[in-house]
Amino acid sequence: MNGVSATKTKVLRLRLKDKHAKFLSDLAREVNFVWNYCNELQITMFNRERRFLSGYDFAKFTRGATKEGLHLHSQTVQAIAEEYATRRRQCRKVRLAWRKSTGSRRSLGWIPFKKVAIQASHGQLKFAGQWLSLWDSYGLDAFQIRAGNVCEDARGRWYLNACVAVPVAEPVERSAAWRDVGIDLGLKDLVATSDGEKQSAPQFYRGLEAKLAIAQRAGKKDRVRAIHAKIANRRKDSLHQFSTHLVRGYDPIYVGNVNASALAKTPHAKSVLDAGWSAFRTMLRYKCDFAGATFAEVNEAFSTQTCSACHSRSGPQGIAGLGIRAWTCGECGTVHDRNVNAAKNILAAGRRRLAEGIPALLARGRTSILRKATRAAQLTSGDAGCQHSSPFARTQRSRSHS
Repeated sequence: MNGVSATKTKVLRLRLKDKHAKFLSDLAREVNFVWNYCNELQITMFNRERRFLSGYDFAKFTRGATKEGLHLHSQTVQAIAEEYATRRRQCRKVRLAWRKSTGSRRSLGWIPFKKVAIQASHGQLKFAGQWLSLWDSYGLDAFQIRAGNVCEDARGRWYLNACVAVPVAEPVERSAAWRDVGIDLGLKDLVATSDGEKQSAPQFYRGLEAKLAIAQRAGKKDRVRAIHAKIANRRKDSLHQFSTHLVRGYDPIYVGNVNASALAKTPHAKSVLDAGWSAFRTMLRYKCDFAGATFAEVNEAFSTQTCSACHSRSGPQGIAGLGIRAWTCGECGTVHDRNVNAAKNILAAGRRRLAEGIPALLARGRTSILRKATRAAQLTSGDAGCQHSSPFARTQRSRSHS
């Protein structure tokens, strides 16, 4: 790219020290005041003129507000108005909910900022005229902060969310010896790869469910919040570690498009939400994007029932077959692990999908990966007659063409 490295925007999340909580809470009340002013102004303008205000329109009414007693930066006031206009347009409503600064239904603190309103130096952060201490695990001085916000969680802890530019690895820099992999997501095994590697579902929520129930019955709200945060942090740490392991060792990565939101409405909702499928796929997607790897979600229909060796649909079917973890193909006699076989079928579907997209991907300079994927697809699908006789292959081909 003519010696210029490509960059992408990444969000760094850093925790601020608790001694600044009161100062930030006071700023959050002023943010709520500006938000509610925009909300009231929007209602008034709609009732009078039947029109909606944009961020630019709000700027005319909020100009000079920081000189009348507000301790916020003028760019922060503009960011609040722009965010309000964006969310109102997104929700397609005349007005949004009021932000509350007191009471049991108090809104969690949120303070947006723009590039000129913040400064990082020597492990500290200058914001709204005051230096704030934080746990700088990223080395914030090495980055140029673009925009972001300071937010509060349910336990009253404050965090900095800063958008920074980071370099992106080029596809040519990745080793050609790396293999592609298919990933099947499940409840008993959170992840099963086509190479036979498995990651059992840790079930963090169920592990602390008893302690959570005791705290809830005792009415200890702070303890309940702490347990929920512990569960979320454990799950996030586990997903981060395994997703990083996969991105560092494989390219391309294909994941089945299991519908987590639909399964969350079934009797298995607790296990589905505890597994964190959507969060895991999101981590894989953006980590592959920054590492220069290829990530794709493929249709996993009939991946469990189809034999990955002969492509005949002879696997366990129906509700009665959900408990069968290993089975033998009735056509070729191959013994399969349920999840690993599904991961192999997902890998085969991903290879076919990548091979069919050769014209578009060649223009993006992914020749080496495409050649490898084409050869792998030919080896996986076998001869043409076997490929056309496969119900799974016909299903994937019809969906990709549609």
